[in-house]
Amino acid sequence: MDGHDVVAETRAYYDEFSHRYDAQRGPNRPGGYHALVDDLEVDLVARYGGGGAVLECGAGTGLLLERIATFARSAKGIDLSPGMLSKALSRGLDVREASVTAIPFADDSFDVVCAFKVLAHVSDIGRALSEMARVTRPAGVVIAEFYNPISLRGLLKRFGPSGHISAQTKESAVYTRFDPPWVIPRLLPPSLSLETARGVRIVTPTAALMDIPGIRRLRRSLERRLADTPAAYFGGFYVAVLRKSSTGAPGRRTESDGVYTAPR
Repeated sequence: MDGHDVVAETRAYYDEFSHRYDAQRGPNRPGGYHALVDDLEVDLVARYGGGGAVLECGAGTGLLLERIATFARSAKGIDLSPGMLSKALSRGLDVREASVTAIPFADDSFDVVCAFKVLAHVSDIGRALSEMARVTRPAGVVIAEFYNPISLRGLLKRFGPSGHISAQTKESAVYTRFDPPWVIPRLLPPSLSLETARGVRIVTPTAALMDIPGIRRLRRSLERRLADTPAAYFGGFYVAVLRKSSTGAPGRRTESDGVYTAPR
């Protein structure tokens, strides 16, 4: 499957998913599994992007971007899916249709560029990370979330049944990659370096565990306590905080060890 096929299938998948995407998220399910994940992700953006210009790549229906807009000086988003974007636009958010591999903003435009549950669906990961770096200002931060195969969630996804987004479509219908933490430094363009990482879903392999009475509060507490510890290495979502060099010097297109990093 080439890059164009991946993009088309991903767009179609999320256009279909957009009709029920918010059903278990945001104000529709406070305190649930997605609320926990969203809190851990948004908190990390706030740590680096408070008062700054933030771009969310893969903004979806705008649930995270809406929260980011409350603490950022400016908050913009891009997404492949017109269906998802229609929901974000209804929230009054500044979003446009675009791919993370071709971000429609000038060099050095943002203090923080983030992507959650997006890079896992991008085949040309080097291009995506290079584009995120390009539009980040020197000394700014790229927050990039990866699906982690050495996690409880990763094992469940590998050996368990594929979930459904509708009666007709399973999660397996969309391209999905898993990148272990030790590979991530090799994926980065030369202008980015790993500063730290946060683990999300370290002790929560499946969302259903958050529905068990008496377990929800304990898991929320454990996830928060472990998120910024060495246990992050085993998070189902491994969120890398990447610092752009202060000179902002772009790298060259290089190919080494089978990993392709290609800034524009």
